[in-house]
Amino acid sequence: MSPELISILVLVVVFVIATTRSVNMGALAFAAAFGVGTLVADLDADGIFAGFPGDLFVVLVGVTYLFAIARANGTTDWLVHAAVRLVRGRVALIPWVMFALTGALTAIGAVSPAAVAIVAPIALSFATRYSISPLLMGTMVVHGAQAGGFSPISIYGSIVNGIVEREKLPGSEIGLLLASLVANLLIAAVLFAVLGGRKLWARGAVTPEDGGVPGRGTASAGTGSSTGGSGNGTDGTGTGGAGADTGTAPAAVAVRPEQETDGAEGTGIRLNPARIATLVALVALVVAVLGFDLDAGLTAVTLAVVLSTAWPDDSRRAVQEIAWSTVLLICGVLTYVGVLEEMGTITWAGEGVGGIGVPLLAAVLLCYIGAIVSAFASSVGIMGALIPLAVPFLAQGEIGAVGMVAALAVSATVVDVSPFSTNGALVLAAAPDVDRDRFFRQLMIYGGIVVAAVPVLAWLVLVVPGFG
Repeated sequence: MSPELISILVLVVVFVIATTRSVNMGALAFAAAFGVGTLVADLDADGIFAGFPGDLFVVLVGVTYLFAIARANGTTDWLVHAAVRLVRGRVALIPWVMFALTGALTAIGAVSPAAVAIVAPIALSFATRYSISPLLMGTMVVHGAQAGGFSPISIYGSIVNGIVEREKLPGSEIGLLLASLVANLLIAAVLFAVLGGRKLWARGAVTPEDGGVPGRGTASAGTGSSTGGSGNGTDGTGTGGAGADTGTAPAAVAVRPEQETDGAEGTGIRLNPARIATLVALVALVVAVLGFDLDAGLTAVTLAVVLSTAWPDDSRRAVQEIAWSTVLLICGVLTYVGVLEEMGTITWAGEGVGGIGVPLLAAVLLCYIGAIVSAFASSVGIMGALIPLAVPFLAQGEIGAVGMVAALAVSATVVDVSPFSTNGALVLAAAPDVDRDRFFRQLMIYGGIVVAAVPVLAWLVLVVPGFG
């Protein structure tokens, strides 16, 4: 048995054990990376740790730390109320606002994880407050980021168009943008319909102080448990099974004196010095990441430390609220994927598919490889590897290059909802007051559905007709 095949089988065993024994998958993956790296790949510790995602570790810790402080001092409550006023109380519009916001950020040049890191904590705080399925809100944020991710001036778009030009393939910058935009918009529409969007419309308008509670100015769909999934709907977070929207009123929350409604405005939460400083910090995070291309994780940690120093009482428990189990999970799995890359397992699989003599079959298999690998690793990295592998059969003229590149781009990025990808990990880590194990399973199931369905659909729509 080849080393590459052994490494893939070990990954399958890791998934099986983590699923059946409730062991943290990240810890299992670290052990697997050590075993496979040492015994099969002949790697030393430095070679194994080369795949450790240090940048993602800092992003997860920094962003969840900063927003834990924002939740502790009431800043996220203020932002949620402001969002409700912005859409005139129509909470059903908020998922679409978050979709559009992340799409706009990536379209103008933000790296997709940076846009998600900025928007997801606010979006998911809103979801908790108004009993919106966190799966709906989180996936809308990620799909929004990918919808704008291939504009000609975006990071993804610039890289993919550069690869196409380097390989001397026919290309269409607008075609690439439209393929990703339409695909993610259609997926978002389906998610909105399936995960409780119709119930949100039925609520009608709310006022910020209602909190989505029936009987306080909202036309709620009811207080019963979800019928769309396996969740029991008792935690008020909408974290039932895939497709769940509990419709259950959130539990009453004790309001601190400084959180009482502002008599002058008649609604909302008062701004105090801590909240003003936190809002300034959040704006500084956006400006630093988008305007000066600074690292989102390091910037967030720095801002969190400044706020903690100035207001230690609000920040005392924030470190405990960092999503440490999620950090272990994601870093462990990605370290093992790094071992696979060091061993050449991914290149081995891609070259095997590229050598198939049937171009259409090779095309759909490359789309699936792009989707599966991108669910665990860098989307841009896998596109950079797979597009050149497609060149030999594209040269035969039976497959349109424009359609093939667009199909690979869509397949390799829509799967970023996976909890093992950077965007999915950020969504998982940013969700407050949820059962993280259940939310992780929801994201994993949904990610699996996307991996199974989107590549073949992208192939049918973009490759089979022979575009380009």
